Amino acid sequence: MSAHPTQLMSLSQYLIEEQLKLPQATGDFTALMSHLVYAAKVVSREVRKAGLLDNILGATDQTNVQGETVMKLDEYADKIFTHTLTRCGHLCVMGSEEQEEIIPIPNGYKIGKYTIAIDPLDGSSNIDANVSIGTIFSVHLRSSPQGTPGTKEDLLQVGSKQRAAGYIVYGSSTMLILCTGKGVSGFTLDPSCGEFLLSHAEMRMPEQGGIYSINEGNYNYWSDEVKNYIRDIKSIEGGKKPQSARYIGSLVADFHRNLLKGGIFLYPNDTKSPKYPKGKLRLLYEVAPMALIAEQAGGMAVTVEGKRILDLQPSELHERTTFVVGSKKEVEHFLTFVQK
Repeated sequence: MSAHPTQLMSLSQYLIEEQLKLPQATGDFTALMSHLVYAAKVVSREVRKAGLLDNILGATDQTNVQGETVMKLDEYADKIFTHTLTRCGHLCVMGSEEQEEIIPIPNGYKIGKYTIAIDPLDGSSNIDANVSIGTIFSVHLRSSPQGTPGTKEDLLQVGSKQRAAGYIVYGSSTMLILCTGKGVSGFTLDPSCGEFLLSHAEMRMPEQGGIYSINEGNYNYWSDEVKNYIRDIKSIEGGKKPQSARYIGSLVADFHRNLLKGGIFLYPNDTKSPKYPKGKLRLLYEVAPMALIAEQAGGMAVTVEGKRILDLQPSELHERTTFVVGSKKEVEHFLTFVQK
């Protein structure tokens, strides 16, 4: 449901109003979000310059912890978010998909009560092609004693304990999708005033959708269950209408489309990548936050074996998993093939 232009409220107004509904609220989360939003605006500005400045597009000579080539804008986004958030006074520790170990709070800065796990620039391989990319984040309340430096265990918490999750999509417009455990709201950046304005209140993912998103180039490497499911949704037997394939290769972009229009996104494991028997997507930085958003919007998120994503207990910072997420009835239909 979109807000009427004359009723638009800013993200900061929205957070303050939500804060006032909670007598025990301290304002720490609202302040944390204001720092994250500032960093997102800076990254959005640089994304808009892509193609104009030589030092933004292209790859660096480095690889990240996953062994992937680091893009220049990837590196820039990681530095902006890390520098801004570790110094805001509301985190005890931070994790980034681009960095192998936990990111501690620098000496001299206040240690807070929250943790954040972030994928600074999801879909970075699409940067040079001017395809929508994004930032994904997940917030937990620390599990270690207050006032002490945060630990890896503070980050390694199940997705169901997330205090907030969201993503920013840098596309034809810059949008922030936020879930604080009570539904999902969408905010669009208005460049004229520099504010994220509430444009999509109480977002709901359609129960059914006609779109499936998967890299079908890997078809021959999938399990029989996944192959059978894909064959079924493409079938025209009995007068069925086959679903349409839409695969961008940027999780934020594929998920965002399905959130608005309905559909299913699948990233199964495959025999082509024996190095990643559990799948390739990162549980902490990508899968858990998207799963929370999906469930809060009325959708579902499971592994290819049918396990609920938000029940998975991570054992390492860069743990990977398979991912099936989308409209409730579409994911339930997929699960019938797993159960067979």
